Order: sequence, then structure tokens, then C-alpha cells
Amino acid sequence: MESCKQILQHGLETLEIDYSTDQLETLLNFILLIEKWNKTYNLTAVRNKDDMARLHILDSLTILPFIQGGRVADIGTGAGLPGIPLAIFLPDVEFILIDSNSKKTRFVQQAILELKLKNVSVQHTRVESLQANSLFSTVTLRAFANLQDIINLTKHLIAPSGILLAMKGQQPSIEEIQALSTPHSVIQLTIPNVEAERCLIKIEGVAEHG
Repeated sequence: MESCKQILQHGLETLEIDYSTDQLETLLNFILLIEKWNKTYNLTAVRNKDDMARLHILDSLTILPFIQGGRVADIGTGAGLPGIPLAIFLPDVEFILIDSNSKKTRFVQQAILELKLKNVSVQHTRVESLQANSLFSTVTLRAFANLQDIINLTKHLIAPSGILLAMKGQQPSIEEIQALSTPHSVIQLTIPNVEAERCLIKIEGVAEHG
């Protein structure tokens, strides 16, 4: 795990994220859990631990500066990404991790227990079926559909002053961006030591205009 540790240390420093020994150890333990469960649960196509450090952990943490408020929903969390890495660095923020795949939510529940994350819970449900007791200040997701469709799926969860953070690989088309009826910005992201293009679409005013 030494090379994995070095990748995380260098990446965190490049992203200018302060970290403690405990936080680094928790990230490494999370990678080991993904690797262990991946053999039977097929959580991710990424099999190499060093690649997990780059493509899962550091990728997730590129959006850390954009999280706002005290209550975050991570939609389609899969193996707990980006929710668990973010929660490790935001211990005072409540994270609800949501996925419709029961194998993945079972893994996430186990990871929460083993990593002793007090600020994280998981729900096995589809996003459109989720009824939140209180609305979320930030909703995160990997952009799996057209942005306007994503807004329509999540608007019932977002507080009036809340934001939607959609993580994408390549930048959306001009047409897709122009079709948005809410205030938004496209933010270019760089994952340390990863060539692939990444961007974040920050969408505001979803609750009022979605």
C-alpha cells in the first residue's frame, strides 16, 4: 500500500487539501475494502489499488471545495463515491448516500461501519422515490443523463438555497448547457496525475426553477 499512500499524499497536497494521519489511513482502508468486496460484488471496473487512489479517491475529492451547507445527498453513490471520501474530510456535514443497487448499498453500509463514519448513512432506493425528511444543501452525482433530466429527478430533494453538483467527464455540449433554465457554471477539474478530462457543473436555483 506504500505506493497508494504516496499517490494520495501527493494528490492531497496538489489539491491543497489539509489531511491528518487518521484521514489518510481511513482513505487507504477504504481502498482495501473496495478491493476486497470487488471480487464478489463487482463494485467497480478499476481493479488496481493505485488506480483506485487516483480515479476514485482523488477524483471524488476534486469537488470538496464546492460542497456547501450541512446536509449532502450523493445520488447513485455506487461504491460510496464521491460521498465517502468527501465525508472523511467534512466530519461535521451529514451525508446520505443513495443507490438503487442493493449489493452496492450493502457494501457502503459495511464501509460506513468499518471506517467508523458517524456522519454517513445509506439508503437503498431510486432517487425519484426518495422522500427526504429535510432538504439537502448540496446534491452530488456523476452525470448519468442529460443535465435537465437530472434536475427534474433531483429538484424535490434540494433546499431553496441548495446546489446541484454534477460530475462529468468531457464538457457538456453547448446545446445541453444552453437548455438549462437555472443559474449554472462549468468548472474544469484536474485530478493529480490523471490525463482524463473532468468537469463539474454547478447548478443553483433548482428548487425554485426546476
